[in-house]
Amino acid sequence: MPPTEKSITRVIGLISGTSVDGIDAALVDISGTDFDLKIELVAGATYPYPPELRERILAVCAGTAISMAELAELDDAIALAFAQAAHNIQNGQQPATLIGSHGQTVYHRPPQGRSTPLGYSLQLGGGALIAHLTGITTISNFRAADIAIGGHGAPLVPRVDAFLLSHPQEGRCVQNIGGIGNVAYIPPRHGDWLTKIRAWDTGPGNSLLDLAVHHLTAGAQTYDQDGKWAASGTPCATLVEQWLNQDYFHLPPPKSTGRELFGVTYLQQCLQDAEAYKLSSPDFLATLTELTAASIAHSYRTFLPEMPQQVLICGGGSRNLYLQQRLQVLLPSIPVVTTDAVGLNADFKEAIAFAVLAHWRQLNLPGNLPAATGAPQAVLLGEVHPGKL
Repeated sequence: MPPTEKSITRVIGLISGTSVDGIDAALVDISGTDFDLKIELVAGATYPYPPELRERILAVCAGTAISMAELAELDDAIALAFAQAAHNIQNGQQPATLIGSHGQTVYHRPPQGRSTPLGYSLQLGGGALIAHLTGITTISNFRAADIAIGGHGAPLVPRVDAFLLSHPQEGRCVQNIGGIGNVAYIPPRHGDWLTKIRAWDTGPGNSLLDLAVHHLTAGAQTYDQDGKWAASGTPCATLVEQWLNQDYFHLPPPKSTGRELFGVTYLQQCLQDAEAYKLSSPDFLATLTELTAASIAHSYRTFLPEMPQQVLICGGGSRNLYLQQRLQVLLPSIPVVTTDAVGLNADFKEAIAFAVLAHWRQLNLPGNLPAATGAPQAVLLGEVHPGKL
């Protein structure tokens, strides 16, 4: 039986983002619907992929051709890893009755006008297999319904952000910094505030930084912890200005992107562009970090109806202290803090969001926000795979 609106449902939210760092799992108690939505994070953890599986995922994301048999094997391997994460997060806790699994994005193509009016997005890690392995009803493939009616299928969490992070007097930007950055602008919570929410992918988050660290260390490191390496360098402002001329940054919302644009090929071009400036490794990382921060600030100034009173950052990039400092420098009059400061765990906010989206799906409530995804209407998100009957 689906939950009633006022009952408390224990839900597991699962997601691995475009950084492919691992599976973020959140065990969440949820009650209410939207305006009365309440959540409590019971447990949160990140479960890294086995190195070999991570390399296979990254290779596919980079465009490596594989057979259908290999794709099927990869899909199953990811589902197994997600099911194990769901099992682990419940250890010693009262078990969940619902799972919301985003899966692992390996390909994302936004709508491209008349030539390609429908987008396409592929998340691996089949929900049916997760439901079978865990015995828990699993909702997955959240992006498909929005894409089918002409939306981008991204960003999907602004509706959740609206009901968890809005403020009665302050306009806020909720800035997720995963492999790709995305923003949700949430106006003060009064009047017709819901219709004024805007959201889109701002551009690269950690994707180029992680790829650069991997390149510069010949695979010995996969990321720059706390941004310390980049912080020891000096950004090249001329290069950042050149890179900001990229078409995506000037494309008006709604818009979405992924590793298909800000991936290996893009990094190779950045490396080539940097050769003329003879940048050291720290200087190059500082310059890429500046691109992420500058693209976010540029996006706000170009496309927001008005600047926010506060910026709340979350995702893996929220732990990059140098990136946060650079964003604060570029937005000097606006406090830039993590969502921890307002009571929502910054590391697991995205996993929490997919737990909420699963909860809404069980209540037959729409999960997308048309102003964010470009869809013509709100729709139910996710395919339902029953657990043990």
